[in-house]
Amino acid sequence: MLASLKKTYDQFPPTFWVVAGTHFIDVIGNTLLMPFFALYVTQKFGVGMTQAGILLATNSIAGLIGSTIGGALADRFGRRGIILFGLVVSALSGLTLGFVNKFYLFYSVNIFVGLLSSAAHPAHNAMIADILPAEKRAEGFGMMRVISNFAWIIGPTMGGFLAAYNFLYLFLGDAVLSIITALLVFRLLPETKPQPKEKAEQESIWQTLRGYRVALLDRPYFAFIFASILMILVYQQMYSSLSVYLRDVHHVDPQFYGLIMSSSAVTVVLFQFWVTRVIKKYPPFLMMVVATFFYMIGFTMYGFVATIPLFILAMVIVTIGEMVGMPTSNVLAASFAPEEMRARYMAVFGLTWTVPSMIGPWAAGLVFDNYNPNYVWYIGGVLCVVAMLAFYFLHIRLGSKPKFQPAKAD
Repeated sequence: MLASLKKTYDQFPPTFWVVAGTHFIDVIGNTLLMPFFALYVTQKFGVGMTQAGILLATNSIAGLIGSTIGGALADRFGRRGIILFGLVVSALSGLTLGFVNKFYLFYSVNIFVGLLSSAAHPAHNAMIADILPAEKRAEGFGMMRVISNFAWIIGPTMGGFLAAYNFLYLFLGDAVLSIITALLVFRLLPETKPQPKEKAEQESIWQTLRGYRVALLDRPYFAFIFASILMILVYQQMYSSLSVYLRDVHHVDPQFYGLIMSSSAVTVVLFQFWVTRVIKKYPPFLMMVVATFFYMIGFTMYGFVATIPLFILAMVIVTIGEMVGMPTSNVLAASFAPEEMRARYMAVFGLTWTVPSMIGPWAAGLVFDNYNPNYVWYIGGVLCVVAMLAFYFLHIRLGSKPKFQPAKAD
């Protein structure tokens, strides 16, 4: 066992493990709060899921602006400083949210949080791609999934008990862990940005921001983004609508919801690294088709089943799709990107999360408040079918290109 762990450790450079360790701490803080955010808003302010969905949507719009600026700055000045900025701002602004008692003030602060705390996301993904050679990126992103989900075992479980006692402790815990992460990044993490070319050194900030045109006009890349948005539109319901759905329709309390989410994390911790080593041998766009198929099955199940064991089974099926799709999608985004524009391409890749965050909770809220809540899961199944067809089309058009070939066997 120890020999196997040492072999895995030796496969990655030390800097990667510093990124992984700090990410682990930060994700524990995020997962204390994230799964319970919609529950907090609806309970604290007495609003419906539609209003909570609009709140989450505006946060995502602000996050899109923040990540766009952050991606350009990370390509221009480097990754480390932007990551530190995101952590500190996330801690301070998130803590402020915990003490706001008026919904309109909460709404305003939430926009500010989304704008500034999202700036570091492209820098983080670009840093991983900087550190690892192309043939190791699938395993590297897969390992980050393992680390994230190991944190998911801890975060939601703790969050469920803290939420049952006092929601304020969720905000306090997230802030403390963000500051700890920032201190570790400051002390231990070097800059990883590739040496810029002479032309890039002379670019103005405005020219760097204009570089987004290259990514936005990359039609194959944008087709990939569109297909991913459809897939993630369904996937993100597990972080926003699912908790409210289980509470209101099936009377599942926060502790059991934390258990359901933790079952996903345990599955990833046990199987992600093995799954990643298997799927990297197959065409990546086809693996996205496979991932979306499991999402279709798992999320549609929530519209038909009514017991906690079956809720957990549905979550495990969703998690299989997650283990296949998440590392593959990150590798594909990095494969599309020119090296000097890596963070900006990763920022555009962030559309696959921010657009669903803008649309998904709000649309699900409309369904919850006006129609049969089960329709959310049926519609999700249909969207997954469309995404599967889109990924398969991309495989036909792009799968033969060298940068989209499967990794060679070890």
